[in-house]
Amino acid sequence: MYEGKYPKKRYKHTLRFVQSVLTPEDKILDLGVTNPFSEILKENNFNVFNTSGEDLDLDTSAVKDNSYDVVTAFEIFEHLVSPFNVLNDIKAKKLVASVPLKLWFASAYRSASDERDRHYHEFEDWQFDWLLEKAGWKIKKREKFTNPVKKVGIRPILRRFTPRYYLVYAVRV
Repeated sequence: MYEGKYPKKRYKHTLRFVQSVLTPEDKILDLGVTNPFSEILKENNFNVFNTSGEDLDLDTSAVKDNSYDVVTAFEIFEHLVSPFNVLNDIKAKKLVASVPLKLWFASAYRSASDERDRHYHEFEDWQFDWLLEKAGWKIKKREKFTNPVKKVGIRPILRRFTPRYYLVYAVRV
C-alpha cells in the first residue's frame, strides 16, 4: 500500500486523520485526478470519486454537485491562483484538506520540469484558517505534522522538527 516512491509517513498520517473524522458511508469527492492517496482511501473502504483534471481556477462545476457528503483536497489549494473560489463554491457539508505550510528556511516549491507543478501559495496555518472562515467553513479539527527527509544538511535537520503539512476537517457554516 505505501511502497516505492510514495510518501509513507504523510499518507499514514493523512489516512489516520481521515478515519478519525469520516466514515466509509460518506460519499467523497476528491479534488484532482485519481492518485495514490485516493487509491489508499478506496482500499480502506471509502467511497471516493475524483475530479477529471479540469482547471479548478476556471471551472468549479465539480464542487457544485450537491450529491457528495465530503470534499477532500490533499495538497491541491496551493496550486490554485484563487482557492477561495473553489472553497466558496463547494456544496458538500464537510471538507478535509491539507496544505503545505510556509517554511522560513525554504522557498516555495517550483518544479523545474513541469510548469503546472508549482505553488502559488504556501500557507501559514492562520492564513488557511482565515481563508476557510471567509469561504463559510468552521474548522472542527486541525493537525500539523513534519515531513523528515533522508538527506544530510541543515534543512533536513530542520524538517525533522518543523511542521510541513497542515490538515483540517471543517464543516459548512
